[in-house]
Order: sequence, then structure tokens, then C-alpha cells
Amino acid sequence: MQRREFVKKIIAGSAIVLMIKPAKSDDVFIYIVDAAKCIGCGSCVRACRKENKVMEGKYRTWVERYVVTTDGSIESVHVESPHGGEYGFEDIEVNDEVLRTYFVPKLCMHCEKAPCVKVCPVKATWLTPEGVVLIDKSHCIGCKYCIQACPYGARYFNHHERVVDKCTWCYHRIMRDLKPACVTVCPTGARIFGKLSDEHIQAALRDRNIQVLKPELNTRPKVFYKNVGWEVW
Repeated sequence: MQRREFVKKIIAGSAIVLMIKPAKSDDVFIYIVDAAKCIGCGSCVRACRKENKVMEGKYRTWVERYVVTTDGSIESVHVESPHGGEYGFEDIEVNDEVLRTYFVPKLCMHCEKAPCVKVCPVKATWLTPEGVVLIDKSHCIGCKYCIQACPYGARYFNHHERVVDKCTWCYHRIMRDLKPACVTVCPTGARIFGKLSDEHIQAALRDRNIQVLKPELNTRPKVFYKNVGWEVW
């Protein structure tokens, strides 16, 4: 009953309570990031902080910049994310050694086989019928096992509430047929969100250049990436 009340509260926010029914496979949500369109402006990070009241110094979503350089025949990769990319990035000097640079937004992958769910000793984190991994803060004991288990670094400890927190894809929004805040504010359309059955999601998933991060872990993430180099994997 406590978990049911928690779900009601996160969706409702008003007198209206939505009834959650078991989702079909086509009703599972999918998130796609097109790195070629990301300009590293940080609008997504700022929108997420405002929408979800994320504590300062922590991030539910963040942006990394990958700078690939070469010294002769040897390539090296520098990854930077000052302040989570929330305020954008300073320009870098382009020279013969810089092969390429690009931005990669990161967030919870909402894995079908989520390691964080498996290790939680009190079942405070679980997978919803829509494929979203949530945390019931009323159950979380702050042991941080899930933080250690997440291979994507998507979870953090909220020192004020003494519980773990992370991206929820703005569950309170998407269950009202609204998009996550980060998707809504992206000025270039680099973040794409929808149900598996949606035509624009199906079209994007047919792209040969689309992949998931760390596929060898077999966590089956629901966040897919387009136009990223080998450096990210």
C-alpha cells in the first residue's frame, strides 16, 4: 500500500489520480540521444534541476564533452563535464591535434535488467510496467548499494533526505502524456522520447548508427545513442 500511495503522489500532484495498468511491450518508453545535434548548452540540465528540485552539486542528467586528439598515430580522449555541463562549455582551441569533439548527454538508462534493482536489500527501487526505474524514498535506507551497482554513474546520494536519487524521466510528466523536462527544452531536438510503438521512435531505432552504452553488460538499457564514437563505449 505504501508503494501504491507513493506512485499516486508522484503522478498526481493534484486531486487527479491516474490508474496505472500493466503496460504492453509497445507501451514501454524509449529515450534516444542524437549526439550530432547536442550543442552542450546545458538547457536540459537546468530544466531538470528546476522541474525535479535537484539538490545543488548533484545531477539527474548531465552533459559530457569528448575531445579526441592525436599525437602522431596515437589517439587520446579527454572527457570533461564542468558543473555537469549545466552552464555550457568554454570554447577550445582547434588545432591539427584535435580530431573531433562532440557532446554526449547522460542520464539513467532505465535498464530492463537493472543491476540497481537486483542489489537493493529492501526493494526500494523497482521497474514500472512502463519500463521506468523508480525509487521509493519511504523505503530507501540509504545503503548506497545501488549507487555502486549502477555501471552508468546515474545515481547519487541526497545528503539532505538521506536517500538515493536519480533521473525518473520525469515520471510525473510522462504519465500525463507530457515529455520529460529535458526533452522539452532542448533547442536542437537532440533528445527524443516516446513509446516503443510511436512512429518517430520506430524510425529512429531503425538507424544503423544507433547503439546502447556498454552493451556487453546486458543490462538492456532503454536509452539509445546516435552518432557517438568508440570513445563513449
